[in-house]
Amino acid sequence: MTSSTNVTFGYDDGDIDTNRSTGESLNDMVSRRYSRRDALRGGVSAAAFAVFGGAVLAACSDDDRENDPAPTVTAGSSGNTSSGRLVTLTGTATDNGTITTQNFIQVSGPTVALSNAASGAATFIAPSVAASTPLVFRYTAIDSAGQATTAETTVTVTPAALGFTAVAKNKLDVVSIPAGYSVSVLYRLGDPLSAATAAYKNDGTDTDFANRAGDHFDALYWFGLAATGTARDDNSSTRGLLVMNHENITASYLHVAGPTSVAGARPEAEALKEMECHGVSVVEVAKSGTSWTYAQAGALNRRVTPLTATVFNGPVRGNALLHTVFSPTGVAGRGTINNCANGHTGWGTSLTCEENWAGYFRRPTAADNARRTPKEVVALQRYGVTNANGNNGWATVVPADATSTIYRRWDVQATGASALADFRNEHNQFGWVVEMNPYDKAAPPRKRTALGRMNHEGCWPSNFVAGRKPAFYMGDDAQNEYLYKFVSATAWSAADATAADPLAIGDKYLDNGTLYVAKFNADGTGQWMPLTFGTGPLTTGAAPYAFADQADVLTHARLAGDALGATKMDRPEWTAVNPATGEMYLTLTNNATRTAGNTDAANPRAYIDPPSAQVGNRNGHIIRLRETGDSSEATGFAWDIYLFAAGSDLDATNINLSGLDATNDLSSPDGLWFGRPSNASGLITPVLWIQTDDGAYTDVTNCMMLAAMPGTVNDGGVKTITNGGGSTQATRVGKAPGTQLRRFLVGPVECEITGVDSTPDGKTLFVNIQHPGEGGNAGNITSNWPASQNAPAPGNRPRSATVVITKNDGGVVAL
Repeated sequence: MTSSTNVTFGYDDGDIDTNRSTGESLNDMVSRRYSRRDALRGGVSAAAFAVFGGAVLAACSDDDRENDPAPTVTAGSSGNTSSGRLVTLTGTATDNGTITTQNFIQVSGPTVALSNAASGAATFIAPSVAASTPLVFRYTAIDSAGQATTAETTVTVTPAALGFTAVAKNKLDVVSIPAGYSVSVLYRLGDPLSAATAAYKNDGTDTDFANRAGDHFDALYWFGLAATGTARDDNSSTRGLLVMNHENITASYLHVAGPTSVAGARPEAEALKEMECHGVSVVEVAKSGTSWTYAQAGALNRRVTPLTATVFNGPVRGNALLHTVFSPTGVAGRGTINNCANGHTGWGTSLTCEENWAGYFRRPTAADNARRTPKEVVALQRYGVTNANGNNGWATVVPADATSTIYRRWDVQATGASALADFRNEHNQFGWVVEMNPYDKAAPPRKRTALGRMNHEGCWPSNFVAGRKPAFYMGDDAQNEYLYKFVSATAWSAADATAADPLAIGDKYLDNGTLYVAKFNADGTGQWMPLTFGTGPLTTGAAPYAFADQADVLTHARLAGDALGATKMDRPEWTAVNPATGEMYLTLTNNATRTAGNTDAANPRAYIDPPSAQVGNRNGHIIRLRETGDSSEATGFAWDIYLFAAGSDLDATNINLSGLDATNDLSSPDGLWFGRPSNASGLITPVLWIQTDDGAYTDVTNCMMLAAMPGTVNDGGVKTITNGGGSTQATRVGKAPGTQLRRFLVGPVECEITGVDSTPDGKTLFVNIQHPGEGGNAGNITSNWPASQNAPAPGNRPRSATVVITKNDGGVVAL
């Protein structure tokens, strides 16, 4: 009997379609014809089935042999695939006796990890390649007489490409993903994080959120765990910790009938619940078979809330600007709040970023301004600490424990004799980048003041290069704010990546360095301007704000940026660094105050997007830069605009400049992340994930996530835009993304898509869904997600949650 082996590959919508008919397939006929005969003959035979549709690529003949020669084998016909896709090698062998051993080995080409090689049906993930590359494999079969026969087959791997059909825009109350993928809900608002914590009722009566998942899931990051469950393992893709932010709350669903309406003090129990729903989760998750679960009693599970003890590090530590009645030395802190985007370090710690913190504090300006110095008033106004009541009214609570200051702290009026008698400086304790060690739940988070104080949207590192000082890129999320970069004073040493005390390594790299703010020039160049006290206008005699010292400059980085003439951007949010090129990408979500009269080259559009009649940059864009000399230490850069977000129906000449169509149009890009360089999605031409937080396109679709494979800075050209009133603006436009940008996911009703990471092997993607149904309340529930994911679930209150997305054939997600 003669037979052949085959090379089969994952689905590629550009190559083949799938027959959906229910008639008997060739697979069925082959199986029916051979299964009984092969069992009776004692031989070995196999037919290869394409994972993308079930088509048989080869089958066996049934010639019988009267003697017992060596096994007859073939290694199959050659095949082609692309990086990141699952490949199946199927070996076949026939013999009048018994085949005792069969296996595949790799003969040449980039080394791959073969699974099930000894069964004669091996699989592997196609490696990352920059050009078409052959891989040769040898199949060997040995019979009971010890006779061996071999054959070889070649798999040609081409560079990675997006390998899914775009998801259509929709307004469904589910997470929609491409064909060939699966999605499941992993971790939700209120899920218990200790064995003693009761299951979540989701009816507004639940308490003890210090031991439950918080609300408004935002940025997340995977930290691998060893089999022991407590030790770090950066290579693990089956067990790990998810560290994620809880940015805000939807109070209307947290309480039985929403927040109690009172004229005076808020109920203490409600305020405590709301506070505990903010902050950060550290939660253990694991894969068993194809399913993912979170460990309710995980040893490293942890909640960090606005009440958790923290410490200050860096140049502002101990400064009078941090002094309060709770922290008279300016060293101790208490909690973190409005945690939005994130970052990570080369030494295994997590960075969480405090964004819209100013509004939580009560400060009636008319009364309090009279108690402040003119300099203090300038700073308070510049940072927006001007809320007469404070978000959620926490400062109004009269606690049962009269000595408690956990509510009083939210009132930052200067009412005492000095800063040591009140909380007039409490707002200065927020707006920082916070470093955490996810593997040590007892270690207090450290606020890294050298990185400046602002609405920190994120803090993403440059690629870590031995001997070069690492940089961290940060957006300040508000209209007309700035892009910043912190460059460590210490060059990177690879030995620090696995140090026993990672927070001490954080002291080494994050407590000393230079903070810069960006200026974008019209000619496609830019400068990083240092925020260093004593240089230029950053001195004691400058107006309108006279800086006292470097701690003052860092605490009031926005004022320093103003003084230096930094470029005002259209809401600078998430930053991401291409792991292959080192180029930095920044989402500019939108800007309602951008007009034809105040555009610039880096923020060039001012237009109307119906049905709105308001002029502005309503849909946002993504800008990118390449450091001079490709060095994180550079003080100059080149830039262009990678992507102009827009509806595909908008003016292609002046608005939809990236040529978007129904498969990839979007509005308000927000979250941003490149695939990890530990798998094909983060190598050669890495996959860029783009998430939206939109109010302009919600008449057409819910928020979404797209995958892209961008080029490089200046791969396009110069374009002149005509904005309203006939005014023109020149800018630099990247190459149109075309099919290398497509919609991967659409979320449920009224949600934001924010937060994404993968396991190191790229086969599992974690995505956060924030505030579904945020427009409703307990009496008018507008979304039932995640209960609605698999079937209608009327009456269920919506919950922010983390979903897990995998490719059904086991390949790298998106490829």
